[in-house]
Amino acid sequence: MSESIKIDIWSDIACPWCYIGKRKFETGAAAFAEQAGANAPEVTIEYHSFELAPDTPVDFDGDEVEFLSTHKGMPAEQVRGLLDNVSSIAKATGLDYNYDILKHTNTVKAHQLLHYAKAHGKQLETKERLLKAYFTEGRHVGRIEDLADLAAEIGLDRDDVVRSLTADEYLGDVRADQAQGHEYGIQGVPFFVIDGKYGVSGAQEAAAFAQILDQVWMERQMEDEGATA
Repeated sequence: MSESIKIDIWSDIACPWCYIGKRKFETGAAAFAEQAGANAPEVTIEYHSFELAPDTPVDFDGDEVEFLSTHKGMPAEQVRGLLDNVSSIAKATGLDYNYDILKHTNTVKAHQLLHYAKAHGKQLETKERLLKAYFTEGRHVGRIEDLADLAAEIGLDRDDVVRSLTADEYLGDVRADQAQGHEYGIQGVPFFVIDGKYGVSGAQEAAAFAQILDQVWMERQMEDEGATA
């Protein structure tokens, strides 16, 4: 098997397109692996922090329509139309968004949990759990105790998660991710950095992700051939 292809993804828990983009990337990566066959390189993923609305309160007293209409200055009917549209797109990727029970919140602690989980080998499981909790289950992902409950569900030490989040142990890592994203010029998420050299913005179709992975793999093979010629 060839050396792995590294995928760095900037995203936010409260970003509906990030969950959709995650699913589309996973589908594209699976299609690439199937097409490439036994010699396909491993695709490794690391998530990085991006806050869409860092000024959001931890406990927002209202629903998603109220948040977007009051904080973003959008008419309520326009917001409902946008949410219906994104929910339909999510449904097509196998995701059930439930904005009626969604609890809008600040996500900085959730990002810290993702860094904690990375240090304990469970970042990918944690990312999936947080997104599902937020968009589908109406769970709170901004408070330490609630995040610790979710972390415990995937095998992380609940008490140690509380300790880490209370101490802001990984806040510096969150800020470092954000600074790197700024250096890359990332202004919206999801944003995918493929193999350290290709940037892909937005929830692209699965076929587009499969194509760029294939392109990177072919470039790798050509480099290897050139090195041995």
